[in-house]
Amino acid sequence: MSNTAAARQKMVDSQVRTADVTDLRLIEALREIPREAFLPESQKALAYLDIDIALDGAPDVYLIKPVVLARMVQAAEIGSGDRVLVTGGAAGYAAAIVAKLAAEVVAVVGNSSVAELTRTGLSDAGVSNVTVSVGEAAAGDASKGPYDIIVLDGATEVVPEGLYQQLQMDGRLVGVFALSKPSRATLVTKSPGDFGGRTLFDASAPVLSGLKRLPAFSF
Repeated sequence: MSNTAAARQKMVDSQVRTADVTDLRLIEALREIPREAFLPESQKALAYLDIDIALDGAPDVYLIKPVVLARMVQAAEIGSGDRVLVTGGAAGYAAAIVAKLAAEVVAVVGNSSVAELTRTGLSDAGVSNVTVSVGEAAAGDASKGPYDIIVLDGATEVVPEGLYQQLQMDGRLVGVFALSKPSRATLVTKSPGDFGGRTLFDASAPVLSGLKRLPAFSF
């Protein structure tokens, strides 16, 4: 077993499975997808640490902690026929994991350099069912929707109304909601005329560009 494969297995065993992640398809995806493929050369050694990794030279772009991503993806209950939007952050790794569970994935990343890194990582990981779009996390990609599932690859400080509108009926959005303290991973489900939210677990993640709370105006 290579050093990176051993580190990946250790990540799964010590960070993910100990946090009640039991979905066997998801565990296999985490074992298979090389997280280092979605990092620049200078940061590949950080790939399997239990931290949010800020990408060099890409402000507001992170790989969020593996355990937070894994628990959110498990809660979304992604089916093999689902179309999924993964938006924000360094969407390549999250999109690759989701792509092993879903039929089709759209990954929205913040700029062209991150998009290039994402496409290279997906190719290196042998993932072919992901379309990469450049845009703001809050905007998603309505042109390719609606989606069965939306995964926020990070946190939001505001209610992401625009993303809610890109869900199919009975579709689900999962992400870290930092509308108040403490921030919590939350699953939102679309039903006729309403959206219902369910708290999953306390979690922290970097807030995505375009989903930050505007500073309050004071005299």
